[in-house]
Amino acid sequence: MKTAVPCYYHLDVDVSPERVGQVRRILAAHLKYWDLETLVEPVCRGAEMLLEAIDEHATDKHTSIEMWWNGQHLITAVGGDDRDLRPDQDLRGCLELIAAMSDGWGCCATDTGSKVIWFSQRARAGERVPLVPTVPEPDLREMLQVPRELPVAALAAAPAGEPDDAMEGAR
Repeated sequence: MKTAVPCYYHLDVDVSPERVGQVRRILAAHLKYWDLETLVEPVCRGAEMLLEAIDEHATDKHTSIEMWWNGQHLITAVGGDDRDLRPDQDLRGCLELIAAMSDGWGCCATDTGSKVIWFSQRARAGERVPLVPTVPEPDLREMLQVPRELPVAALAAAPAGEPDDAMEGAR
């Protein structure tokens, strides 16, 4: 069902209100391609919230979005080049929502002074377990017990209206 092959996707975008919807559709297409349909809504919603917050608060709108899938976790990272953007003040409400809907999140600064905000979504147990072939069902001969042989006289002596009682007595 889910492959253990690591997947990676990178997208550079200049954030604007009309680009947010386009980025959402692009990320959704990649998640569907990776067979992660159940993660489309939370991941796209988190990325969309971050992009809208960057559009509202950042002066430098150039942003990078990356997704990593390792077979169990999907990590989405949004990095902006704006050195003046303060996630603890400017993005506080957005980060609270991301913390509530993700399995983990964080924020870090890069060597250039830009900020990267990441969040992870874990594949649920039923999604990451590979399909295991089931044991074949027994055929009809193995499943049904062969009835004990009844003497022909017992079957012939059974009254017409009560065949079950005669069968019980013969057993």
